[in-house]
Amino acid sequence: MKKILFLSFVLATMLSCKHTEETTAADARTTVKDSTIAGADQDEHGCLASAGFTWSKMYKDCVRMFTGMQLTPVDQPNNEDETLSAYVLFSEDKSQAEVFIPNSESIILKRSKEGQPWINNDYQLVPWKGYILKKGETNLYAGDGEIGNKFSGSSDTEQ
Repeated sequence: MKKILFLSFVLATMLSCKHTEETTAADARTTVKDSTIAGADQDEHGCLASAGFTWSKMYKDCVRMFTGMQLTPVDQPNNEDETLSAYVLFSEDKSQAEVFIPNSESIILKRSKEGQPWINNDYQLVPWKGYILKKGETNLYAGDGEIGNKFSGSSDTEQ
């Protein structure tokens, strides 16, 4: 009788160890899947960077800044790397312009009346042969003024 109890105990122990290993492997697969879920790159506003969205202070919504007006660096006019460009989105009435500068927070510029530059502290967006973005007296970016379509919407909605 003792042998039967001993064998039962050993068999139960072996089976429970194997079950634990299988459960651990399944948990590991689930963990890997969870960490690679699409949309895991949302910013604090819920904008999906991988889908090209960034937060707009002016629109208070997620936008694709690259659909706005592109301004290329003045010191690299023939550079085709779009990640070095600044982008501008205008408010509906064109009284404000939000400028997205690489590696920086966006800046909202305001103008007093039509035909005048948009201004915020040292920054100016001047409408001249397209547009020029200046900081102080230094021309930083320039563009022809072609504006793309603004896409907006939070990451909760499908685009």
